[in-house]
Amino acid sequence: MGPIDRARWLLITAGGLGCSPWAPGTVGTLGGVVLGIGLQWACPGHALLAWSIAAAVLFAFGCLQSGFTARTWPREDPGQFVLDEVVGYLVTLIVYALVRQTEPTALAHCGAFFAFRVFDVLKIQPARRLEDLPGALGIMADDQMAGVYAGLALWPAMVLIGQ
Repeated sequence: MGPIDRARWLLITAGGLGCSPWAPGTVGTLGGVVLGIGLQWACPGHALLAWSIAAAVLFAFGCLQSGFTARTWPREDPGQFVLDEVVGYLVTLIVYALVRQTEPTALAHCGAFFAFRVFDVLKIQPARRLEDLPGALGIMADDQMAGVYAGLALWPAMVLIGQ
């Protein structure tokens, strides 16, 4: 594997988190948590913009990886491909921050992680239909819808617990 393919592999697997033998999607989402918190820390007051730029760039990159993914893992939606979870977590933060008009607390980040995982597993329509899009677009798109659902669900949950 050449250096470009190695860099692709690192991004797609969230630094290897997607190679976890146990729940690679859940473990891979932790890459999104690290990125989300890191951007919030590095860009105080501008995290929403940073998350949005990162999500857009990573989503576009992920959608362009159909050929690499097919060569590397001969399955339609390989478990190692967790960039979709990383971006889905960022979408959760984006939606939450837009609705609440504030950046999430540590507790909200925990809630975002769990809410995103629940909605990613449930695949409520149109998320399930988005999964059927061709190639890496289908891998990426359903998780973004799960992120929207999670961000919207997190808002009343945090209000209920007094956050």
